[in-house]
Amino acid sequence: MFGSSPVTVVITSETDTWDIDASSCLGCGQFVDWDRMPDPEQQARVPRDILSKPPKELKKLAREGYWAARHALRAQIYHQLIQQVACRLVTPDALVYRDVASRLFGKLSVSSHPLPEFLEACSMPTYCLNLEGVTALKKILICVGNLFPDITYCPILPSLVALLLHYSEDEAQCFENISRLIASNAPHTSYIDQSFLAHQASCMTFGDLANKHCPAAHKLIASTSENVFEVYSEWLSWLFHDLPFNYAIRVFDVYLLEGQKVLYRIALALLKQYRLSVTSVELERTDIKADLQAFVQNIAEHVTVEKLLERAFGIRLFSRKEIWLLQMANRKALMERGITMVQSRQSFYLAVDIQNFSSSIVTAQEMRIIWSWIPERFSLFPPLLLFSTSEDGCSLQRFYTCCEGYEPTVLLIKTTEGEVCGAFLSSDWSERKKSGVTSGFFGTGECFVFTVRPETERYEWVFIKKPELAKAVPRSRHRSPSPSPTSFLSSSPDGRGSSSNRLTVPTLQRKGRLSPFLAVRHFLLPSKTASMFMAGSQEGIIIGGGGGQALSLDANLLWGHTEHCETFDNPPLCQENFKVQLLEVWGFQNT
Repeated sequence: MFGSSPVTVVITSETDTWDIDASSCLGCGQFVDWDRMPDPEQQARVPRDILSKPPKELKKLAREGYWAARHALRAQIYHQLIQQVACRLVTPDALVYRDVASRLFGKLSVSSHPLPEFLEACSMPTYCLNLEGVTALKKILICVGNLFPDITYCPILPSLVALLLHYSEDEAQCFENISRLIASNAPHTSYIDQSFLAHQASCMTFGDLANKHCPAAHKLIASTSENVFEVYSEWLSWLFHDLPFNYAIRVFDVYLLEGQKVLYRIALALLKQYRLSVTSVELERTDIKADLQAFVQNIAEHVTVEKLLERAFGIRLFSRKEIWLLQMANRKALMERGITMVQSRQSFYLAVDIQNFSSSIVTAQEMRIIWSWIPERFSLFPPLLLFSTSEDGCSLQRFYTCCEGYEPTVLLIKTTEGEVCGAFLSSDWSERKKSGVTSGFFGTGECFVFTVRPETERYEWVFIKKPELAKAVPRSRHRSPSPSPTSFLSSSPDGRGSSSNRLTVPTLQRKGRLSPFLAVRHFLLPSKTASMFMAGSQEGIIIGGGGGQALSLDANLLWGHTEHCETFDNPPLCQENFKVQLLEVWGFQNT
């Protein structure tokens, strides 16, 4: 491990040394201790013109491991791919490295230098590098610290440099290639997070994706770990620290072609595989963070690298732009919490202290499960009770007055039959007034409905489960308005639902505001009735629409109705026609 002080030098075994020899520029593969390397994979037939293949075909070849057994070919492909990465105009190259290395270390001299401060407390796998390779690794990291002063935290960097050294002609070429990845400026694409803020935002984004795409694993971790985020904060280490070399290098193959999005896929596949291999009983007294690390380190006992990648690419994630929007939203939330670009590291907990949580509807343990479903950026902030029928009375107007100005909110309902259900609502209830007197459906794809008693279950936007059904909207195309429901609360128990209260769609975008994650206008949906998230008028509220309403409440907040709807593809959340015993709305402080 790197020490906690900026002047600490890494200590290896007694037979190794960190003395720097500026003349250590060896041929491709000469940085590798071949005796420690795993056996090469079975030789594959590689097309002669592989380097001239279009990106889509090259991506397919990388996923299938076509150059996994050819060291020289992989070295050639790596260099060509990285040279094609769009990056900043002024990016240090091999010539700059030779000049800086000569000045820093001196020709043919032996000296010791501290590692960059941005590597403080970071671990460093060497991936079967020999002594010359380990020395070269340190030299490159020191030069990166010298030439990229804006980097403040970058735990993934040592692993990437170590992997590149396997396929570099010399230190200078390795430095130039890693510099291009650092300086990449392609839109909505990222290779290397370079600050604690960006790193934490990526960890939060992975937590959000795990919540959506690995619900079984997420539920298991949430029920056995005090801090779910602390477990997910290790996701990059699973890939570029814990995975064995022959797995990590295959990850690196596709990473160079597809960017950070592919890392999310593979880490999610690892999480899914982990869930298949353990039981809840086994984890009751287990440190799940350490158990996951051990699982990844011994992944060969559970799944081949080919099968792991196959499962990873079977996970249908949203577009690169949508993931970027989520990352930016998480970054904004961290900055509101006080995390900055320049700080190197900060210890803080994202989990809310559920033990101090008090509700008249759900227990602390039940709220802990609900909280684990909420997007990571909101779990930064403690819950705040905004409205309760037991304290504020059964008034819809009072409901709006108390809830407006808060985004998002959690709605909890307890029926007179003892059933408990609710919804996570991503948008401010004041959005209902954007179109004038009447209002339409609003909200985003982060909304979901859930049941707590008698069963605990969550029902998300239908396109979370089937993102392939929703295509990205071309930039030049504008969305048409969503349809209005034919009636508002038309199926309320007392039969007084009004068919005259037509709903129109408000303008969701505020000038100068970051476009929200999973906004409907980003997608070309086959059915507009599958994007009805939330709506409100003076006669009641609706959550979920299209073929039915997931939840609807009357103006007195006394009677409600639940049924299947297209937006969430949910069954009735409780008895279809129900009477409300208690209703609470929770917001998030400082949001």
